[in-house]
Amino acid sequence: MAAKTWTTADVFAGRGGARTDEGGTMSGNLTLRTTWDGARADVAVRYTGTSQWYVLAGSPVPCPDEEESRDLHQAVVDAVRAGDGAAVPRYVRVGPPVRTG
Repeated sequence: MAAKTWTTADVFAGRGGARTDEGGTMSGNLTLRTTWDGARADVAVRYTGTSQWYVLAGSPVPCPDEEESRDLHQAVVDAVRAGDGAAVPRYVRVGPPVRTG
């Protein structure tokens, strides 16, 4: 299976910005990218209009399917817009609970 990628440009980070592993806290106009490989999602951020990507704090996270990876991407966009040192939300299954017994 080929990796799937979602990118959202022109996300203005809220007060406190977004935390990255390599670049510290980023603020202002950002572009977010989520790449899903079938088992996990990698989330990166860059200043819109530049080419250097930085790993968003908390990435990668386990993500078992494409729909949940799209939902995760939107949750990251919302978190960055809210600011407060946004990071990738810890993985929480979206949808009904899975029965284990």
